[in-house]
Amino acid sequence: MTTESPTRTSPEDAGAPTPKRRSFAVPPRFVPILTTFALFLATFGVGAVRYDGFASGQVVANLFVDNAFLIVLAVGMTFVILTGGIDLSVGSVVALSTMVAASTLQAGWPAPLVIVAVLVLGAGFGLLTGLVIHHFDVQPFIATLAGMFLARGLCFLIDVESISIKDDTFRDLATGVIELPGDIRITYGVVVALLVVAVAVYVLHRTRFGRTVYAVGGSEHSAMLMGLATGRVKVGVYVISGLCSALGGLLFALYMLSGYGLHAVGMELDAIAAVVIGGTVLSGGAGYVVGSVLGVLMLGTIQTIISFEGTLSSWWTKIVVGALLLVFIVMQRAIVRRRS
Repeated sequence: MTTESPTRTSPEDAGAPTPKRRSFAVPPRFVPILTTFALFLATFGVGAVRYDGFASGQVVANLFVDNAFLIVLAVGMTFVILTGGIDLSVGSVVALSTMVAASTLQAGWPAPLVIVAVLVLGAGFGLLTGLVIHHFDVQPFIATLAGMFLARGLCFLIDVESISIKDDTFRDLATGVIELPGDIRITYGVVVALLVVAVAVYVLHRTRFGRTVYAVGGSEHSAMLMGLATGRVKVGVYVISGLCSALGGLLFALYMLSGYGLHAVGMELDAIAAVVIGGTVLSGGAGYVVGSVLGVLMLGTIQTIISFEGTLSSWWTKIVVGALLLVFIVMQRAIVRRRS
């Protein structure tokens, strides 16, 4: 007599659920910033291989030293673009800030009072712009374009010539350096810019205001239905942008040690380019301040490579930046379509 051995049924035969293989997938919202970081490393790597001394710590530090004011501007622009807006007035406000600082210092105002006055001016300018956009339902492009012409015109009402800054406090701040290990030197402007970045990251990711900024950019109507203070936030981001523009203007005044109505011409486009290359979506709702900083460093690296090359025209910077902008805008549209 033979006995049949029981047949074993596999989990597949029994219909038991099979464990799924874990696959690593990068969330779409991180793709632009990771792409920017990879491009930055690749671009810097090309410079390091091609030019002697390019990979030194001081060259990296100079990316921050030479672009501290642009980092501050890009932070303010990030807030605006995250809500789906735009601010074309930042370059003109930078110039106006340098003119106000230089002229008031020339008139004998103490440096601390000048700094406060310039910051209040920038915040007030942003407040006016935000109120016009919110209460009169004006497109941000038109309102900030008007602000751009207004601020630039006010510069030449103060003086049509460049005003040199000879105040001892400003000159000490401009020429002072902080020694870092490895014989690396940075300016006080870099410290200010990094503090602004840290505060902005905290505000956007740890406060109700920051969460509302993302909500407004994602869908303003939905944010209103949720009871969020969309109007207050829309005005607030332009106040932040104006404040950052004024602070950037002070840093630019320290960098140039002068005030001039033709300072920072086109700087608003550099700020927008840095923010977009850094991964912030132009339609709003997605982006990171750290990405905007990477965008600024990317622009600075391109300029540094052209400077090391010596034979290339500075216009190549614009050509490369334009190509990068096109690539990142197309990438953003692809991500948006994938989400929808």
